Amino acid sequence: MNVYDFDDTIYDGDSTKDFYWYCLQNRWSLARYWPRQAWALLLYRLGRIDKTQCKQRFYVFFQGLPDMENFVYDFWRRNIKKIKHFYKVWQRPDDLIISASPAFLLEEACRRLGVVNLIASPVDPQTGHYQGSNCYGEEKVRRFRADYPHKEIEGFYSDSLSDGPMAAIAKKSYLVAGETLLPWGSQPPAAAKKPGWLQHFFSRQFALFFVIGLINAVNGVIFSLLYSLILPVSPAFVAGYLSSLTVSYLLNSRFTFRKSLSFKRYGSFCLSYLPNFAIQNIIVFVVYYWAGFSKLLAFLLAAAIGMPVTFLMLKLITFRQKG
Repeated sequence: MNVYDFDDTIYDGDSTKDFYWYCLQNRWSLARYWPRQAWALLLYRLGRIDKTQCKQRFYVFFQGLPDMENFVYDFWRRNIKKIKHFYKVWQRPDDLIISASPAFLLEEACRRLGVVNLIASPVDPQTGHYQGSNCYGEEKVRRFRADYPHKEIEGFYSDSLSDGPMAAIAKKSYLVAGETLLPWGSQPPAAAKKPGWLQHFFSRQFALFFVIGLINAVNGVIFSLLYSLILPVSPAFVAGYLSSLTVSYLLNSRFTFRKSLSFKRYGSFCLSYLPNFAIQNIIVFVVYYWAGFSKLLAFLLAAAIGMPVTFLMLKLITFRQKG
Protein backbone atom coordinates (compact mmCIF):
# COMPACT_ATOMS: atom_id res chain seq x y z
CA MET A 1 0.00 0.00 0.00
CA ASN A 2 1.21 3.49 -0.90
CA VAL A 3 0.07 6.32 1.37
CA TYR A 4 -0.24 9.94 0.28
CA ASP A 5 -0.85 13.20 2.06
CA PHE A 6 -3.31 15.28 0.04
CA ASP A 7 -2.83 19.06 0.15
CA ASP A 8 0.27 20.27 -1.72
CA THR A 9 1.18 16.60 -2.19
CA ILE A 10 -1.14 15.16 -4.81
CA TYR A 11 -3.35 18.27 -4.93
CA ASP A 12 -1.73 21.47 -6.18
CA GLY A 13 -2.64 23.75 -3.31
CA ASP A 14 -4.60 23.63 -0.05
CA SER A 15 -8.03 22.18 -0.77
CA THR A 16 -9.65 23.64 2.35
CA LYS A 17 -8.45 27.16 1.55
CA ASP A 18 -9.47 26.78 -2.08
CA PHE A 19 -12.88 25.54 -0.98
CA TYR A 20 -13.31 28.52 1.31
CA TRP A 21 -12.54 31.02 -1.46
CA TYR A 22 -14.85 29.15 -3.82
CA CYS A 23 -17.68 29.38 -1.26
CA LEU A 24 -16.98 33.04 -0.63
CA GLN A 25 -17.08 33.86 -4.34
CA ASN A 26 -20.44 32.17 -4.67
CA ARG A 27 -21.98 33.33 -1.40
CA TRP A 28 -20.66 36.75 -0.38
CA SER A 29 -22.78 36.72 2.80
CA LEU A 30 -20.12 34.44 4.34
CA ALA A 31 -18.16 37.64 4.91
CA ARG A 32 -20.21 38.10 8.07
CA TYR A 33 -17.97 35.49 9.70
CA TRP A 34 -14.75 37.39 8.97
CA PRO A 35 -14.42 39.10 12.37
CA ARG A 36 -14.70 35.75 14.19
CA GLN A 37 -12.30 34.06 11.78
CA ALA A 38 -9.76 36.87 12.02
CA TRP A 39 -9.94 36.74 15.81
CA ALA A 40 -9.27 32.98 15.75
CA LEU A 41 -6.22 33.45 13.51
CA LEU A 42 -4.89 36.15 15.82
CA LEU A 43 -5.32 33.98 18.94
CA TYR A 44 -3.54 31.12 17.17
CA ARG A 45 -0.70 33.37 16.09
CA LEU A 46 -0.31 34.64 19.66
CA GLY A 47 -0.28 31.08 21.00
CA ARG A 48 -3.56 31.34 22.88
CA ILE A 49 -5.26 28.48 21.02
CA ASP A 50 -3.88 25.45 19.16
CA LYS A 51 -4.18 24.64 15.48
CA THR A 52 -7.23 22.41 15.93
CA GLN A 53 -9.11 25.10 17.88
CA CYS A 54 -8.16 27.70 15.28
CA LYS A 55 -9.39 25.54 12.39
CA GLN A 56 -12.63 24.72 14.18
CA ARG A 57 -13.34 28.40 14.77
CA PHE A 58 -12.45 29.21 11.17
CA TYR A 59 -14.90 26.55 9.97
CA VAL A 60 -17.75 28.62 11.43
CA PHE A 61 -18.54 29.59 7.82
CA PHE A 62 -19.94 26.06 7.32
CA GLN A 63 -22.99 27.29 9.22
CA GLY A 64 -23.73 29.63 6.33
CA LEU A 65 -23.88 26.75 3.82
CA PRO A 66 -27.06 24.73 4.37
CA ASP A 67 -26.53 23.30 0.88
CA MET A 68 -22.99 22.12 1.71
CA GLU A 69 -23.27 18.93 -0.34
CA ASN A 70 -23.92 20.91 -3.53
CA PHE A 71 -21.02 23.25 -2.82
CA VAL A 72 -18.62 20.33 -2.29
CA TYR A 73 -19.80 18.59 -5.45
CA ASP A 74 -19.42 21.68 -7.64
CA PHE A 75 -16.08 22.62 -6.08
CA TRP A 76 -14.55 19.31 -7.09
CA ARG A 77 -16.20 19.42 -10.50
CA ARG A 78 -14.14 22.55 -11.08
CA ASN A 79 -10.96 21.69 -9.16
CA ILE A 80 -10.26 17.99 -9.64
CA LYS A 81 -8.00 19.14 -12.49
CA LYS A 82 -5.53 20.34 -9.83
CA ILE A 83 -4.53 16.77 -8.99
CA LYS A 84 -0.84 16.54 -9.86
CA HIS A 85 0.36 14.64 -12.90
CA PHE A 86 2.79 12.40 -11.03
CA TYR A 87 -0.04 10.93 -8.97
CA LYS A 88 -2.15 10.20 -12.02
CA VAL A 89 0.80 8.17 -13.38
CA TRP A 90 1.64 6.35 -10.15
CA GLN A 91 -1.88 5.75 -8.79
CA ARG A 92 -2.72 2.21 -7.65
CA PRO A 93 -6.08 0.67 -6.61
CA ASP A 94 -5.06 0.20 -2.96
CA ASP A 95 -3.72 3.73 -2.40
CA LEU A 96 -4.55 5.45 0.88
CA ILE A 97 -4.97 9.21 1.23
CA ILE A 98 -4.38 10.51 4.75
CA SER A 99 -4.96 14.19 5.44
CA ALA A 100 -5.77 16.80 8.09
CA SER A 101 -8.43 18.29 5.82
CA PRO A 102 -12.11 17.60 6.61
CA ALA A 103 -13.13 14.09 5.58
CA PHE A 104 -16.44 15.21 4.05
CA LEU A 105 -14.55 17.56 1.72
CA LEU A 106 -12.11 14.92 0.45
CA GLU A 107 -14.67 12.13 0.02
CA GLU A 108 -15.92 13.64 -3.25
CA ALA A 109 -12.36 14.07 -4.54
CA CYS A 110 -11.59 10.43 -3.72
CA ARG A 111 -14.77 9.31 -5.45
CA ARG A 112 -13.74 11.14 -8.62
CA LEU A 113 -10.20 9.72 -8.43
CA GLY A 114 -11.34 6.19 -7.72
CA VAL A 115 -9.55 6.12 -4.35
CA VAL A 116 -11.38 3.90 -1.86
CA ASN A 117 -9.11 4.36 1.18
CA LEU A 118 -9.32 7.69 3.00
CA ILE A 119 -8.38 8.87 6.49
CA ALA A 120 -9.05 12.53 7.26
CA SER A 121 -10.24 14.84 10.03
CA PRO A 122 -13.78 14.18 11.30
CA VAL A 123 -15.42 17.58 10.93
CA ASP A 124 -19.16 18.20 11.03
CA PRO A 125 -20.09 19.78 7.66
CA GLN A 126 -22.93 21.76 9.24
CA THR A 127 -21.22 23.23 12.31
CA GLY A 128 -17.49 22.98 11.59
CA HIS A 129 -16.97 21.25 14.94
CA TYR A 130 -14.43 18.43 15.22
CA GLN A 131 -15.99 15.09 16.12
CA GLY A 132 -12.60 13.61 16.92
CA SER A 133 -8.93 14.58 16.73
CA ASN A 134 -7.33 16.62 13.97
CA CYS A 135 -5.63 14.10 11.66
CA TYR A 136 -2.14 15.58 11.97
CA GLY A 137 1.31 14.34 13.01
CA GLU A 138 1.18 11.38 15.42
CA GLU A 139 -2.62 11.24 15.03
CA LYS A 140 -2.13 10.05 11.44
CA VAL A 141 -0.12 7.08 12.68
CA ARG A 142 -2.71 6.26 15.34
CA ARG A 143 -5.54 6.38 12.79
CA PHE A 144 -3.58 4.30 10.28
CA ARG A 145 -2.77 1.61 12.87
CA ALA A 146 -6.41 1.51 13.98
CA ASP A 147 -7.90 1.26 10.47
CA TYR A 148 -5.21 -0.86 8.79
CA PRO A 149 -3.54 -2.89 11.57
CA HIS A 150 -2.02 -5.49 9.25
CA LYS A 151 -0.95 -3.23 6.38
CA GLU A 152 2.60 -2.17 5.58
CA ILE A 153 3.34 1.13 3.89
CA GLU A 154 5.53 0.59 0.85
CA GLY A 155 5.84 4.27 0.01
CA PHE A 156 4.77 7.40 1.87
CA TYR A 157 4.50 10.77 0.11
CA SER A 158 4.08 14.22 1.66
CA ASP A 159 5.04 17.84 1.05
CA SER A 160 5.75 18.47 4.76
CA LEU A 161 8.32 17.19 7.23
CA SER A 162 5.61 17.47 9.88
CA ASP A 163 4.54 14.07 8.54
CA GLY A 164 7.71 12.57 10.00
CA PRO A 165 5.77 10.08 12.18
CA MET A 166 4.17 8.56 9.07
CA ALA A 167 7.45 8.59 7.17
CA ALA A 168 9.09 6.69 10.04
CA ILE A 169 6.77 3.67 9.68
CA ALA A 170 7.03 3.43 5.88
CA LYS A 171 9.57 1.34 3.99
CA LYS A 172 10.35 4.32 1.76
CA SER A 173 9.32 7.95 2.12
CA TYR A 174 9.45 10.84 -0.30
CA LEU A 175 9.18 14.59 0.05
CA VAL A 176 7.00 16.08 -2.68
CA ALA A 177 7.96 19.49 -4.07
CA GLY A 178 5.62 20.38 -6.92
CA GLU A 179 5.93 17.46 -9.34
CA THR A 180 9.35 16.50 -7.97
CA LEU A 181 9.92 13.59 -5.57
CA LEU A 182 12.90 13.90 -3.23
CA PRO A 183 14.39 11.59 -0.58
CA TRP A 184 12.73 12.18 2.80
CA GLY A 185 14.51 14.86 4.80
CA SER A 186 15.75 16.74 1.73
CA GLN A 187 15.45 20.49 1.54
CA PRO A 188 12.95 21.39 -1.22
CA PRO A 189 14.52 23.52 -3.96
CA ALA A 190 13.69 27.21 -3.70
CA ALA A 191 11.84 27.11 -7.00
CA ALA A 192 9.46 24.50 -5.62
CA LYS A 193 8.50 26.62 -2.62
CA LYS A 194 5.57 28.91 -3.11
CA PRO A 195 5.67 31.67 -0.49
CA GLY A 196 2.83 33.87 -1.60
CA TRP A 197 1.12 36.97 -0.35
CA LEU A 198 -0.62 34.99 2.43
CA GLN A 199 2.68 34.78 4.33
CA HIS A 200 2.31 38.45 5.22
CA PHE A 201 -0.75 37.64 7.33
CA PHE A 202 1.03 35.01 9.46
CA SER A 203 3.45 37.41 11.10
CA ARG A 204 3.88 39.32 14.33
CA GLN A 205 3.45 42.54 12.36
CA PHE A 206 -0.02 41.57 11.18
CA ALA A 207 -0.99 40.48 14.70
CA LEU A 208 -0.05 43.94 16.00
CA PHE A 209 -1.72 45.61 13.04
CA PHE A 210 -4.85 43.58 13.73
CA VAL A 211 -4.98 44.66 17.38
CA ILE A 212 -4.45 48.31 16.43
CA GLY A 213 -6.98 47.83 13.66
CA LEU A 214 -9.55 46.68 16.20
CA ILE A 215 -8.89 49.79 18.28
CA ASN A 216 -9.27 52.03 15.26
CA ALA A 217 -12.28 50.08 14.01
CA VAL A 218 -14.00 50.82 17.29
CA ASN A 219 -12.96 54.46 16.99
CA GLY A 220 -14.22 54.65 13.43
CA VAL A 221 -17.54 52.98 14.26
CA ILE A 222 -18.12 55.26 17.25
CA PHE A 223 -17.24 58.36 15.26
CA SER A 224 -19.40 57.21 12.36
CA LEU A 225 -22.38 56.56 14.61
CA LEU A 226 -21.96 59.97 16.23
CA TYR A 227 -21.70 61.71 12.87
CA SER A 228 -24.74 59.77 11.65
CA LEU A 229 -26.82 61.70 14.17
CA ILE A 230 -26.41 64.78 12.01
CA LEU A 231 -25.33 63.36 8.63
CA PRO A 232 -26.60 60.70 6.18
CA VAL A 233 -25.00 57.28 6.59
CA SER A 234 -22.38 57.46 3.81
CA PRO A 235 -21.04 60.94 4.73
CA ALA A 236 -21.09 59.91 8.39
CA PHE A 237 -18.92 56.90 7.58
CA VAL A 238 -16.47 59.09 5.62
CA ALA A 239 -16.18 61.54 8.52
CA GLY A 240 -15.67 58.73 11.03
CA TYR A 241 -13.07 57.10 8.82
CA LEU A 242 -11.06 60.30 8.51
CA SER A 243 -11.28 61.04 12.22
CA SER A 244 -9.56 57.77 13.15
CA LEU A 245 -6.86 57.97 10.46
CA THR A 246 -4.33 60.06 12.40
CA VAL A 247 -4.59 57.84 15.47
CA SER A 248 -4.01 54.82 13.25
CA TYR A 249 -0.85 56.38 11.79
CA LEU A 250 0.58 57.16 15.24
CA LEU A 251 -0.05 53.69 16.63
CA ASN A 252 1.21 51.78 13.58
CA SER A 253 4.33 53.92 13.32
CA ARG A 254 5.17 53.31 16.95
CA PHE A 255 4.22 49.67 17.47
CA THR A 256 3.68 47.79 14.18
CA PHE A 257 6.36 49.04 11.79
CA ARG A 258 8.61 50.89 14.30
CA LYS A 259 9.27 53.91 12.10
CA SER A 260 9.83 57.52 13.05
CA LEU A 261 7.07 60.05 12.40
CA SER A 262 7.26 62.30 9.38
CA PHE A 263 4.85 64.38 7.32
CA LYS A 264 6.03 62.61 4.15
CA ARG A 265 5.29 59.19 5.61
CA TYR A 266 1.98 60.44 6.96
CA GLY A 267 1.02 61.54 3.45
CA SER A 268 2.00 58.14 2.07
CA PHE A 269 0.05 56.54 4.91
CA CYS A 270 -3.10 58.40 3.87
CA LEU A 271 -2.59 57.48 0.21
CA SER A 272 -2.15 53.81 1.17
CA TYR A 273 -5.58 53.94 2.73
CA LEU A 274 -7.30 55.00 -0.49
CA PRO A 275 -7.95 51.43 -1.75
CA ASN A 276 -9.19 50.55 1.73
CA PHE A 277 -11.39 53.65 1.73
CA ALA A 278 -12.93 52.73 -1.63
CA ILE A 279 -13.50 49.10 -0.62
CA GLN A 280 -15.11 50.06 2.67
CA ASN A 281 -17.44 52.58 1.05
CA ILE A 282 -18.57 49.91 -1.42
CA ILE A 283 -19.21 47.53 1.48
CA VAL A 284 -21.27 50.15 3.32
CA PHE A 285 -23.33 50.74 0.18
CA VAL A 286 -23.88 47.03 -0.45
CA VAL A 287 -24.58 45.99 3.13
CA TYR A 288 -26.68 48.97 4.22
CA TYR A 289 -28.36 50.38 1.12
CA TRP A 290 -28.59 47.29 -1.08
CA ALA A 291 -28.90 44.37 1.39
CA GLY A 292 -30.79 46.39 3.99
CA PHE A 293 -28.78 45.39 7.06
CA SER A 294 -28.24 47.76 9.99
CA LYS A 295 -25.77 50.62 9.70
CA LEU A 296 -23.83 49.22 12.69
CA LEU A 297 -23.27 45.93 10.85
CA ALA A 298 -22.29 47.85 7.71
CA PHE A 299 -19.67 49.84 9.62
CA LEU A 300 -18.28 46.73 11.34
CA LEU A 301 -18.00 44.68 8.14
CA ALA A 302 -16.38 47.57 6.31
CA ALA A 303 -13.74 47.90 9.01
CA ALA A 304 -13.00 44.15 9.13
CA ILE A 305 -12.83 43.54 5.38
CA GLY A 306 -10.62 46.51 4.60
CA MET A 307 -7.97 45.53 7.16
CA PRO A 308 -5.90 42.99 5.12
CA VAL A 309 -5.83 45.29 2.08
CA THR A 310 -4.55 48.18 4.15
CA PHE A 311 -1.89 46.06 5.85
CA LEU A 312 -0.39 45.03 2.50
CA MET A 313 -0.43 48.60 1.20
CA LEU A 314 1.30 49.91 4.32
CA LYS A 315 3.89 47.16 4.50
CA LEU A 316 4.79 47.18 0.82
CA ILE A 317 4.59 50.94 0.21
CA THR A 318 4.55 53.25 3.23
CA PHE A 319 6.72 51.27 5.68
CA ARG A 320 8.67 49.10 3.24
CA GLN A 321 12.18 48.08 4.15
CA LYS A 322 14.79 49.67 1.91
CA GLY A 323 17.86 47.85 0.73
